[in-house]
Amino acid sequence: MPVPPALAGYLASRMLRAETYEHVRGLRFADAGHGYDAFGLHPAFVAMGLGLTRFFYEKYFRVISTGAHHIPDSGGAILAGNHSGTIPIDGMMLWTDVVRQSDPPRVPRAVADYFVPMLPVVGTLFARGGVVAGSRGNVRQLLDAGNLMMIFPEGVPGIGKNFRDRYKLRPFRVGHAELAIRHRVPVIPVGIIGPEEQMPQIARIEGISLFGVPYIPITLTPLPMPVRYHIHYGAPIPLHKDYRRNQADDPEVVAEAAARVQAAVQELIDAGLKQRQGVFR
Repeated sequence: MPVPPALAGYLASRMLRAETYEHVRGLRFADAGHGYDAFGLHPAFVAMGLGLTRFFYEKYFRVISTGAHHIPDSGGAILAGNHSGTIPIDGMMLWTDVVRQSDPPRVPRAVADYFVPMLPVVGTLFARGGVVAGSRGNVRQLLDAGNLMMIFPEGVPGIGKNFRDRYKLRPFRVGHAELAIRHRVPVIPVGIIGPEEQMPQIARIEGISLFGVPYIPITLTPLPMPVRYHIHYGAPIPLHKDYRRNQADDPEVVAEAAARVQAAVQELIDAGLKQRQGVFR
């Protein structure tokens, strides 16, 4: 049975601290005329999402973020970060951190792999919180409307890394760079420290698909461990200024731009690992 927005808002008011609830009530969104935006987002569900993630954000993973001032107050932009952890909790924590840290609050529109919208119940709840299926048309429409996108260019290979390959980035897909050049928006690199150790993957079973998930992971622990998350935002990379719009059609230019973003994310990761005092600290 679908949760009505009024109930979602009430639950959020009970789950969140008063200041956090007031913060997210200032959320601006493009109402399509029926209380939701064109992709199903509703502010009450964003607030409820913050309530549902509060324990994990504040107590379990104890997220610390730096550089949030690099998130633009308005206008289109792309957050591009590393992806890891066997299950995509890193996306959930980054989404939560952006909504909490941005002022006025902004909802990063997470671009999910094709199977996520097919997940029962979860797919709908994710859409209410701003998640969109990763089609080119969806991303183009959102960027042109001035939205903040959240993209993990490693894709599924990122969260599928074995533990021995932790913090070694898989090759970035180039779509984020092409979109930034074509739609004239900056890319904000994000380095996320912690999820690589939360649920070490030691093997996986291929050839079995569940709701479209391409494999079954075998992990060292049955549940994610309470590692500490460190989220580092870097200075915006002005791909929209460094390249002409028509260069979005040049594969060599787009590959070069994506490599710049990957290098920036790797630099944030390397610096974050040096600063970290321990996996759980």
